[in-house]
Amino acid sequence: MSDAYPAVPAGLGPEPMPHLPPEAAVRLQGFLTRMEELSGSFIGYPCSQDYDYPEIAPFLRFSMNNVGDPFGESFFRENSFEFEREVVGFFQRRLRAPEGETWGYVTAGGTEGNLYGLYLARELYPDGMVYYSEHTHYSAAKIVRVLGARSIMIRGRDDGEIDYDDLYETLQMRRDVPPIILANIGTTMHGAVDSLPLIRAMLKDLAITRHYIHADAALSGMILPFVKDPQQFGFDAGIDSIAVSGHKFIGSPMPCGVAVAQQRHVDRVARSVEYVGCRDTTIAGSRNALAPLVLWSAINRWGEDGLGERVRRSIAMADYAIERFAAYGIRAWRHRNSVTVVFPRPSAEVIGRWQIAPSRDIAHIITMPHVTRGMVSAAVADVAASLGAEGNATP
Repeated sequence: MSDAYPAVPAGLGPEPMPHLPPEAAVRLQGFLTRMEELSGSFIGYPCSQDYDYPEIAPFLRFSMNNVGDPFGESFFRENSFEFEREVVGFFQRRLRAPEGETWGYVTAGGTEGNLYGLYLARELYPDGMVYYSEHTHYSAAKIVRVLGARSIMIRGRDDGEIDYDDLYETLQMRRDVPPIILANIGTTMHGAVDSLPLIRAMLKDLAITRHYIHADAALSGMILPFVKDPQQFGFDAGIDSIAVSGHKFIGSPMPCGVAVAQQRHVDRVARSVEYVGCRDTTIAGSRNALAPLVLWSAINRWGEDGLGERVRRSIAMADYAIERFAAYGIRAWRHRNSVTVVFPRPSAEVIGRWQIAPSRDIAHIITMPHVTRGMVSAAVADVAASLGAEGNATP
């Protein structure tokens, strides 16, 4: 069967694309200028901004759509499934997934990845109870409401990890209910990693055999694979599913991520859809087909060594930030293998100027690959001034 199609007769083709009105073009240019100015103070949120993907621009001319299972063949042929499969394979290897035992897809971000993991868990254990820390990403409370799942919030320690004593006592009181545990592999505010070995030891000690562990590794999921001594974070640590963001450490102009789960759990929810000619295994129907191209391009551009170097530079920059805070007599700290630097909450004006994320009496900056020593020095100086701290202002 030939892939050739007859030419469209003259006069029946699409109308020429009209030009953007001058006033609209001016508005867009103004918006671009504003984004360029803001990029110099983007230090408080975990999104890399050291990228450029000119090779992706030509694909904006097509109505690409990754509808359906990327490991199948869809009737909708304008998709990037082949690139999505390679991206998923890269994440599977980095997340220590046993070959042939997991499945994954490119999501719209960490929240969809967490939704997917908890969706699989609820389908496996409809009577299960979701446990998550008070330091878990704010989307967790929304996800359990969407799923109609029962849940209990566990206390969190001051350093951001889950309170293991509170978790143990709560599990012990409900040993007859299958626990669905949302473990943090890098909390939003503190960069803390919940101990998967401790959680698994609790389940074993309480003789709880029916359980599900989902890992939210939005940021740290692409950091821990490249450090020498990582905390346990992947499938070799006994997790059932994991969500990692693509627009965070790797960097993307659109929010995206990857969800990976045990194949046996995915098979429980898969349905065949005649309309598109492949299985329906994802949360969204229509999915962004450009995101896999972006991630594929980044992975191939940086390579293993390049990504590892980005991690090392970012951690070194976090240590530099801690040194600068110390020069002003301000205590700042980070967790091992984390690029999240925590310090006392500054004024609202400084928070707005540097796009700093606050929570109660603390705030943080995150030294993503685009963050420079100049940005760190200037931000720390402003924080110190707002806190009335004095010290050595010279880097």
